[in-house]
Amino acid sequence: MASPSPAPVLAGWYVISLRPSGAHGPVRRAAAALGARVLPISTLRLLSMDAGVALDAALACPILVFTSPAAVRFARAQRPLVARRGQTWLAVGSGTATALRQAGIPEVRMPPDRADSEGLLALPELQSLGAQSVGLVTAPGGRGLIGETLAQRGARVHLAEVYRREPLIPRPSRTGLIAALPDTAALLVSSAEAFDALWSRLDDTSRATLRRRPGVASSPRLAARLAEEAFAAIVIADGAAPNALLAALAADVAGGRFR
Repeated sequence: MASPSPAPVLAGWYVISLRPSGAHGPVRRAAAALGARVLPISTLRLLSMDAGVALDAALACPILVFTSPAAVRFARAQRPLVARRGQTWLAVGSGTATALRQAGIPEVRMPPDRADSEGLLALPELQSLGAQSVGLVTAPGGRGLIGETLAQRGARVHLAEVYRREPLIPRPSRTGLIAALPDTAALLVSSAEAFDALWSRLDDTSRATLRRRPGVASSPRLAARLAEEAFAAIVIADGAAPNALLAALAADVAGGRFR
């Protein structure tokens, strides 16, 4: 008689997703593959911005930088994405790189070790820029470190803001569920803006609940933000993609860190 299959690593776990409204699907799929359930709480929604000639200028640059899958999606809705001879296309992480490949860009470079602004800025293509033009496709207020650093390195940055974030106030009935979560629950954090919007609206009981649960951060910078709020257990993932966040939590659970 065949022995029963072992339970998924995150069976019995809940993860709180702070993705923008309508963007929780990838988190649900990644969580389900490991046996976890999802509590979605959106504090932002994404809206298109017509970048017009700014996007044309960015797409004509020899180096292009996309800061998120959403940047790819909203840019693609406005203009065809076509790789020209000699262009270098860069993505901040695997999710953005996948979105670019699905849009028809066959060669995409991304950071090998850390999927954040610092990792992207460490790529060799962005070191000796001189007065080279770099197209930066992003949203207002998102990953400002990239544009600032590229300009400091001498690049002519052509900024194309193709979408914007609009605050959402989560329903009290949804945030009220946080205080009732079991010990086997974790908060997924891939955006400081989304986290701060949630944190500012929680009562003391819900904040205390989250501080006792693992916080999974997509970068060392976000891990430091969780440390500022006295999270007792912080997990640092390799990037912001849902698979990366869930894999980091699963590795620590399987290793016995959380019992």
